[in-house]
Amino acid sequence: MSKFLKKYRYHILFWILAYVIEIALNDHNPLNSRTLISELVNILFFMFIVYLNINYLFPHFLKEKGILPHVISLIVTSALVSPIKTLTLYLINFGNPGMQSMFIENQKIIFLTTFFVGISTTVYCVMDDWIRVQREKKKLQSETMQTELKFLRSQINPHFLFNTLNSLYAHTLRKSDEAPNIVLRMSEMMRYMLYESNEKTVFLTQEINYLENYLELERLRLSDNMKITFEINGDAGKLKIAPLIFIPFVENAFKHGPNSSLQDGFIDIKIEIDATNLHLKVTNNKGHRTKKDIEGKRSGGIGLNNVKRRLELLYPNRYNLNISDTNNEYGIELNIELNNDKKLNYND
Repeated sequence: MSKFLKKYRYHILFWILAYVIEIALNDHNPLNSRTLISELVNILFFMFIVYLNINYLFPHFLKEKGILPHVISLIVTSALVSPIKTLTLYLINFGNPGMQSMFIENQKIIFLTTFFVGISTTVYCVMDDWIRVQREKKKLQSETMQTELKFLRSQINPHFLFNTLNSLYAHTLRKSDEAPNIVLRMSEMMRYMLYESNEKTVFLTQEINYLENYLELERLRLSDNMKITFEINGDAGKLKIAPLIFIPFVENAFKHGPNSSLQDGFIDIKIEIDATNLHLKVTNNKGHRTKKDIEGKRSGGIGLNNVKRRLELLYPNRYNLNISDTNNEYGIELNIELNNDKKLNYND
């Protein structure tokens, strides 16, 4: 198929259909050669006004000067085209005085139909422009959203790497036998962050496994005074979730929660899965904050802020986040609807 036919195939089909309808609606002998030629001329003049409007009148008058100059241009064009069309039809029907008289008497109708076709083309152009603008706007929003999500995710990942490297460094200094275990779990976490987490969604089981590796590394790093509990209720099944959604909340509990100076420090993490809904609850008590801890808190809020933003972008009207902060405890409760029939808000 040539480029011309590929580009204008729907136009050609439309005008062929319009020509057939014109012949079918003709009150006179529709298969008469003069009728066929007359209707063809009628269609050709309609095509002239349509493409003149699309390519010149609409962009040069309506877009640049406004609706009134555009309507005037259509009236003037129709007034100029109508007599030419009438004369052409008059000559085609030479020898048929009845048809010739009809064309002369119906010049007003010829003018009005020409103008109506022109104004209908204007309506089409306005709608087409509006649809195109909306499509481009939606595409831009989607691209902007995906860029922002990638940026937010790129801010999160290095922070995890920094924490796990610190844990490994501390154990190697002590020549701990746990160092190989740390390397193994760290390898799994790195694989998840570098490969699986680049997908739009991952299986919920993968996200939970990543969280388990992180918790195990924290258990190795912290003293026996710290009680870390992780409870999962329900079946993750084939449910999927946006990657790295849980970890900022859990990391926040470790970063700003109890420290080694606090007796009976605890961090409780509970995940409940009910059909297509997920509930995450993270609670920690607070210990004495040193100057270093306070400075770390000031610089470490980026992870929590980022995950809030990601939730707003990915799960609009499908999540609920509650944060409680008292003198002794800090906790978050996150509810997300993980219905696999509903796609994430990427606007692809």
